[in-house]
Amino acid sequence: MALNFIHFRFPGLSGVRCAFQTRTPGVSGPCGGNISWDVDDDPASVLENRRSLVRDLGLDAFAELHQIHTDNLVFDPAPVAPEDRAVMDADGMATTRPGLGLCIKTADCQPILLAHRDGRHIAALHAGWRGNRCDFPGSGVARFCEQYGLLPRDVLAVRGPSLGPATAQFINFEREWGADFAAWFAAREQTMDLWSLTRAQLRAAGLPDSHIFGLDCCTATMDDLFFSYRRSRHCGRQASVIWIAR
Repeated sequence: MALNFIHFRFPGLSGVRCAFQTRTPGVSGPCGGNISWDVDDDPASVLENRRSLVRDLGLDAFAELHQIHTDNLVFDPAPVAPEDRAVMDADGMATTRPGLGLCIKTADCQPILLAHRDGRHIAALHAGWRGNRCDFPGSGVARFCEQYGLLPRDVLAVRGPSLGPATAQFINFEREWGADFAAWFAAREQTMDLWSLTRAQLRAAGLPDSHIFGLDCCTATMDDLFFSYRRSRHCGRQASVIWIAR
């Protein structure tokens, strides 16, 4: 059974494609379209979902990471076969290789997909709240541009489905975040607006407001569409993918 995706294209950039997977249909019973080996799921179903990811998006191959909530960014990652596990510890990757999908796995964290306006350079970041706290959106843009000799003002970004402002609750704000992040914290509700924080960090990195996009879909509340770790500890992971079309 084919996977289901929300497709996105940057305005004026037809050669770069972005796709945000939903959790259904897939073949994995209660885990639907789960594409992660690292949850309690039937291996045969995970493999079929991963093969479907490549087939349904028309990719040559995809690259993925062993995501560990850091600000590590790798360049020109090698493809990972659907039956293999990711072994590289990092939370971001970039490439110039057409046909290679950069795959970020999430279940509440923010997938941030980047593209240069020339259509020949792309990157994908995995930003959980720890990623925001260490400004991975900003440092990821900076290293992406430094590696390829790009200007931040020529980079576009889209944030995919993730934990919304009303559901990103942090009852230990002072310990986990601190005063520097008070502008994004609603004290009465004890929630963080991570979407706005990411936009601010991308803007501070040099991206114009008009180059920053977001799919304002909350994974915790849209249970018919997305996996959410906050909603259910036993859940799969959905893919967010960016690639340069051949």
